[in-house]
Order: sequence, then structure tokens, then C-alpha cells
Amino acid sequence: MTEAGFGNKPRRMAASLPIGNDPQSVRQRIEAMERLLEGLFEVPLVGRKVGLDAIVGLVPGIGDAVTAVMGLYIVWEARNLGMSRWQIWRMIGNVGFDALVGAVPVAGDLFDFMFRSNTRNLKIIRRHLDKHHPHTRVIEG
Repeated sequence: MTEAGFGNKPRRMAASLPIGNDPQSVRQRIEAMERLLEGLFEVPLVGRKVGLDAIVGLVPGIGDAVTAVMGLYIVWEARNLGMSRWQIWRMIGNVGFDALVGAVPVAGDLFDFMFRSNTRNLKIIRRHLDKHHPHTRVIEG
């Protein structure tokens, strides 16, 4: 493993992301960010995936702020898709709730392991895309 023990996985993910503003490109970037924040590694013995949200959140003070900013990137991309204000505020609420509770020492770290605000936000975005841009659907196997 290289680069702080993360290996080349994040670098490979970033290199394969599209740059365009079309809904398909946006969907791929959002899904990649969600994977990075919520499901980058599998915890041995537990069998549950964790990402940078849970790992960086362990750093007192700044960890939850950093991952909240990364989560707000997903909200920004959603806003650019033309999602409703209600959906955007709901997603901001998910990120804010995660950041606030995650900032509590120890209990917040356990909470980060269970509450996945970015996964919740991805579900909201997928519903919007499936309804308004059905050609972006990806059949998952």
C-alpha cells in the first residue's frame, strides 16, 4: 500500500471520472464520491464497508468538517442537476446532521459508522435522475 495506506484505489477512481455536465457524467461523479466517503474499504470481521467519512471523522475537530465539505460537493452537483429546493435542503440536512453528531467524541465516531448521509443523498439523487433522466440508469448486478 502506498500514499497513507490507501493504495491506488482513489487515484484509479479519479482518473476514470468524466468531466462533462451531462446527467450521466454527474451521476458517475456523485456515485464515485459516495463510494469514497462511505464504502472505500471493508472492515475485517465486521463485513461492513467504511469510507473516508468514518476514517477522517476520527480526527478530532477537523475530521467531520472536512468530510462535511466533501458531502456538500454531492449536494452542489445535485443542485446543478436542477433538483428541487426541498430535495437540496433535505440533503443539506443529512450532511449537517452527520457533521453535528459526528463531532461528538466517541459516540459520534460510532454514529458515523452507522449513519451514511452521503448514501442517503445518493438515493435522493438517483430517484431524481431515474425520473427526469432515465437514460442515465445503470443496471446493477
